[in-house]
Amino acid sequence: MENHNELIAIARAETGLHDFGGDTYREGLEILVDALNREAKLNAIGESAIRERVIGHLKQRLQVEDWYARHPEIAEEQVVSPLFGVSLPRTGSTALSFLLSSDPAIRYLRAWESNTPCPPPSTVSGPDPRRGAETEVDRASAGKRSFTPTGIDGPMECLDLMALDFRSQMFPAFAMVPSYAEWLIDADMESTYLYHRRVIRLLQWGEAARSWRLKAPAHLLSLPALDRAYPDARFVMTHRDPTEVVLSIATVYTGTAAMFSDAVDPHFMGALCIRLWSEGIRRAMAFRDAGNDHRFYDIHFRAMHEDPIGQARGLYAWLGETVSPGFAANMAAWWEQNTANREPASKPDPAEFGVDLAEVSKLFADYRLRMAKWTGRGA
Repeated sequence: MENHNELIAIARAETGLHDFGGDTYREGLEILVDALNREAKLNAIGESAIRERVIGHLKQRLQVEDWYARHPEIAEEQVVSPLFGVSLPRTGSTALSFLLSSDPAIRYLRAWESNTPCPPPSTVSGPDPRRGAETEVDRASAGKRSFTPTGIDGPMECLDLMALDFRSQMFPAFAMVPSYAEWLIDADMESTYLYHRRVIRLLQWGEAARSWRLKAPAHLLSLPALDRAYPDARFVMTHRDPTEVVLSIATVYTGTAAMFSDAVDPHFMGALCIRLWSEGIRRAMAFRDAGNDHRFYDIHFRAMHEDPIGQARGLYAWLGETVSPGFAANMAAWWEQNTANREPASKPDPAEFGVDLAEVSKLFADYRLRMAKWTGRGA
């Protein structure tokens, strides 16, 4: 893959645009591209697909700035009281986001606009050509095991928007990039969330005002920075036994990276998942302890499976909003369809990932106590 300066030049040449709206993206881009070239051991599919993804994010950032330059009124858009899902991965948070996205009164980040937010959806007449369009990453994933619910109009995590500033946990899930992954854990995320808000404003521009429902497990690592960008945000957090979570995440990371490299080390992925998500939980608990606990609504993984619509109703009551009959019917229909299509749960072998579950349990001991307090249920 070319170096970061060459990739920038390619994006500019392909769009005919020059302004990236500041250079906060450069540090992450440089570290990421260096790690991809030195550490990732990408195969031919990975080299092509991830290169396309990196150039795509650069081109989208150029286009975001071009839309703002031509329509400065976009900056006046107000994003009021968004709800962020900030759970550990593999805790039922994706299923919850699909349930919430079936509310016609809200706005969410749709899969087809996630990595191509430009042009703003309100400016497109007729069917949007992005619906159903595939990137090379999508093509590489075809036929692979589906780890989460999907759908062309379904909700997407915020990782693509964060990738516009090249500070996104998406990249360590695509490839073994230890230097980038280590840098990212402690990277300053303020510019990332300010740019996230910039793109959300662009996506809602020209549409009727609706409340946003957004989510990404990666938010756990940087809640203070998210809070500075969205000071009136509220949060929903799903919970599950962390020993199950770590193994499930490691399985997903390893399976995803194996599409793009023939030399993925499951032990590396296991260690990364433990380091990343134990730190994310530690930071989330600290954020809640710093006077923010009242801004969180908690749902246990088992409670979601036992009564998904009841849990959504409880969340809406906490938000001070009403579950309409149509919304309830949409949730019931989605849950029935998802249940019918769900793959049988597998039980990963801890040894495959070099994971000692007893040590993981100790590492998350404080969280297990909080989980019981927050949800009324143990692990």
